[in-house]
Amino acid sequence: MWRMYRTPTSVAETLRLLAEHGDRARILAGGTDLLVEWQRNAGHECDLIDVTRIPQLDLIRVDDDGVIHLGPALTHNQSASSEVLAKGGWPLAQACRQVGTPQVRNRGTVAGNLVTASPANDTITALWALNARLTLDSLRGRRVLPVEDFYAGVRRTAIAPDELVTDIAFPALGAHQRGVFLKLGLRRANAIALVNAAVILTMDGPKVSAARIALGSVAPTVIRSAEAERALLGNALDEEPIAEAAGLAAQSAAPISDVRSGAEYRRTAVRLLVQRALAGLRDGGREVPGGRAAPMLWGRSNGRFPHWAGASLCHGEGGSETIECVVNGEETVVAGAGGKRLLDMLREDLRLTGTKEGCGEGECGACTVFMDGIAVLACLVPAPRAHGTRLVTIEGMAPAGRLHPVQQAMIEEGAVQCGYCSPGFVMAGASLLDEIPDPTREQVAAGLSGNLCRCTGYYSILRAVEKAAGKGEFL
Repeated sequence: MWRMYRTPTSVAETLRLLAEHGDRARILAGGTDLLVEWQRNAGHECDLIDVTRIPQLDLIRVDDDGVIHLGPALTHNQSASSEVLAKGGWPLAQACRQVGTPQVRNRGTVAGNLVTASPANDTITALWALNARLTLDSLRGRRVLPVEDFYAGVRRTAIAPDELVTDIAFPALGAHQRGVFLKLGLRRANAIALVNAAVILTMDGPKVSAARIALGSVAPTVIRSAEAERALLGNALDEEPIAEAAGLAAQSAAPISDVRSGAEYRRTAVRLLVQRALAGLRDGGREVPGGRAAPMLWGRSNGRFPHWAGASLCHGEGGSETIECVVNGEETVVAGAGGKRLLDMLREDLRLTGTKEGCGEGECGACTVFMDGIAVLACLVPAPRAHGTRLVTIEGMAPAGRLHPVQQAMIEEGAVQCGYCSPGFVMAGASLLDEIPDPTREQVAAGLSGNLCRCTGYYSILRAVEKAAGKGEFL
């Protein structure tokens, strides 16, 4: 996997490391794509530079010119819950709510989604419609690129090996602008887009004065439909111009047929999504996937991981650094785990085998643990990232020998069959109830959407979490 894991504490140090390590270096923020890549391509080694401990990189701000700025370590869940984006960048907030699962969104970042450069990545489409620009820094200087100039093809970008994305910026939507993001996937959660669409309209009274329609998963990169945009100009959002624009958007797409969908199906989906988006903007709808108060699974925390206050760290280079953390309330020191995933460190070094490996790719939720109070997937977290953190595993859910209310309710509701997935469900359910003590059924389903079970049919698990609500203190 990685030969060396560096944790710098400043952007300047990061740029120096990038220049020093060249093509061997990879930036890690969430790592939700990077660790899956390594799982599938064993033997590919590189040097990881983790930027998540650098202060200020996980913030959203609005400057004096009304431009919204996103830091490169800002997670999807932080973005989805942002009041700034709810007011001035709603399509991006919607897109972030639909990336992966709650546990993935607690680690995955908007910048990482952009750099991965899949044409199906949801945030790229939203930022394309929002007319975003990216700032790239290196020791050689600074470049600012419009988002459309950042992409050269499928998983190909303009970023150089020694460059770091330090800012993502776009003009906040004004009083006369409306925006929406819609997505079609094969399931409600944790789905790669068959097609996605983001639409931004500027209105002059009842008529459209400007339009931006971006489409994802229908070409080698995200595209805009200039013909559909022109068809809306000067028109009210009546049925005829909406239908014309939706048809033109479908014609502009150049999708392929693959294992997830046929090309003609995707063209039809483009037409329907754009039609639905325009009708929704006309009618004033603000669709919120998972409900307006969708759970983030960050318990009582604010969803931000603490920054590292010490000196920069180096792990994995001959085991030169130990990993020191608090695990289930106990001070813990682990040597020789610098090149492992957190899941492997917990199971192999600490013998905490309740955390299960199911898919190993962030799909099933069986390895859910709490890191600094936030639910994450241990299979997608490098072990060195746990240095200086507070971890809770399933073994720490009942430290006094009593069952956690979610555990007790799962027994009473018969919510266990083979039991392999149960630790992950308990962790997700406990985090949900700590965050939303009296959730609706929709919120329970959204909170558990990152966990898969092949036995129970889910209904007994949903009932168990509902039954546990309000039954006691949660971690």
